[in-house]
Amino acid sequence: MDDDRTDTRSPEEKRAAHTDSHPGLADRLGPMALYCTQEAGTERAFTGSLLDEKRDGTYRCAACGEALFDSDDKYDSGSGWPSFTTPSGAAAVDVRTDSSLGMIRTETTCASCGAHLGHVFPDGPGAAGERYCINSACLVFDERPDG
Repeated sequence: MDDDRTDTRSPEEKRAAHTDSHPGLADRLGPMALYCTQEAGTERAFTGSLLDEKRDGTYRCAACGEALFDSDDKYDSGSGWPSFTTPSGAAAVDVRTDSSLGMIRTETTCASCGAHLGHVFPDGPGAAGERYCINSACLVFDERPDG
């Protein structure tokens, strides 16, 4: 990601700082969101609560509330996780190489608090061809008001 952010901390450093400054985060998130956001876990495919969400709105980081994705950019990829063509803003998410599990992938994290979100793959629709594959447990959905 090529931008002018000055926060050069790793996602792990951001997560630690956010957790330290927000006592009770574990209780507020619940077990699955805690596992996914803080331990870079993954929920099972086709089990996430936001997979079939169709309403207009904003998807926010479950850990810090930062706006990450918009419903206008969500699509059904058939992967079993909510998928988006792009983040809501250029500085909303950070990406880095993830070589865990014996494969090379690109991890996405919340740029604000470092929470693990999921991965981005080069098989999406549109000109950029990106598919942001995100755990439902890492997101909170805010419906856009009518009108």
